[in-house]
Amino acid sequence: MHNGFDYKKEGRGTGSPIVRCAIYTRKSTEEGLDQEFNSLHAQRESAEAYISSQKESGWKLVLDRYDDGGFSGGNLERPALRRLLDDVEARRVDCVVVYKVDRLSRSLLDFARLMDRFDRRSVSFVSVTQQFNTTSSLGRLTLNILLSFAQFEREIIGERTRDKMGAARRKGKWVGGTPVLGYDVDPAGGRLVVNEQEAQRVREIFRLFKRHRSLLKLVNQLEARRWTNKSWKSRSGVEHVGRPFTKPTLRSLLTNPIYGGKVEYRDTTYPGEHPAIIEPALWEEVNADFRARQRNRSDAARTKQHALLAGLLFCHGCNRPMIATYTAKRGRRFRYYVCQKARQNGWDSCATKAVAAAMLEESVVFQLRKALSSEETRRELQVADSEWQRFEEGDPGALVRSVVEHIVYDGSMGAVTLTLGKGGDS
Repeated sequence: MHNGFDYKKEGRGTGSPIVRCAIYTRKSTEEGLDQEFNSLHAQRESAEAYISSQKESGWKLVLDRYDDGGFSGGNLERPALRRLLDDVEARRVDCVVVYKVDRLSRSLLDFARLMDRFDRRSVSFVSVTQQFNTTSSLGRLTLNILLSFAQFEREIIGERTRDKMGAARRKGKWVGGTPVLGYDVDPAGGRLVVNEQEAQRVREIFRLFKRHRSLLKLVNQLEARRWTNKSWKSRSGVEHVGRPFTKPTLRSLLTNPIYGGKVEYRDTTYPGEHPAIIEPALWEEVNADFRARQRNRSDAARTKQHALLAGLLFCHGCNRPMIATYTAKRGRRFRYYVCQKARQNGWDSCATKAVAAAMLEESVVFQLRKALSSEETRRELQVADSEWQRFEEGDPGALVRSVVEHIVYDGSMGAVTLTLGKGGDS
């Protein structure tokens, strides 16, 4: 079952070239891997026996083990497979032996790529339970047929799993995943049971958000209380320590339908079989607030802001950018520039906080007009006549972009400082 290798070593007393055989084993799940004799051992035992039967042909087992336990065959992101491919490229392996074709890959495209890499290094491929010869066209056709069925089986299993999970969701069952704060997973039946100590924290988080209506304020309060997300242990005994709340993780908690006694599947919610932690009225009130915010953000994204100082303005005290934003009240828009630090860490973190956009922009335009009033200065800064004319006609955008490098606003002094293109300050 060789591919016509040009071997330089020969087996002792046989005259046959030595074929260095590497055994690759794989199991899709971690279930049963802790057993004394598991699926990986069974695969390797069969492959070793096959290699021993080919001893007269010079076959020799490579001592390195290439075992991937708990890795899917649908992709090539597997540590043992990566090591095997590295050894193939380094020409330390002449033949790859597997128990079945789908142990190497269940993807037809990935398998073709692997075969191409093997061929480039004159490495043959053997499946213990499916006899074929990869050197002949018929053998390659047989291999492709087998792999097509393996990929078909994988896709069918995936469809059945998704259908099963969908049916379970529609019945309100919890079908696995990362446990959430306020619930534990019942080891007997895999359903959610209330962890009363954590549930009290969840209720308090909802009450605090209802009072403040601010994720940032709530994050700061939870940090002060040293409250974190859920700590839990996986079935394999791995400890997952709860991390401090952030705005995204807090938003995820507040919008999770599990707390209202429901489960979500494909954007549809169904009554859950687990008890609710949050009263339905409170959960709906909080989530109505988030939906309104989402609509406002969508409207804002569709409304272009032509901020004159965007990308140029920095806070003096924090040395952080000041971001253009606005609020809308009674149909009117009020534009501001907000310090990035204040926006991320709260108003108390920055003395400048926010400043009205009109005031800053008028100050910049006034200083720029004064600095460029001299024709000599305009020539030095290479200001085009057309740009100056538009500036004088009330369109300062092009000129600001071409000559202003940096703008600093000192909120404590109310001072605006411009750095122009040639490095001169105004």
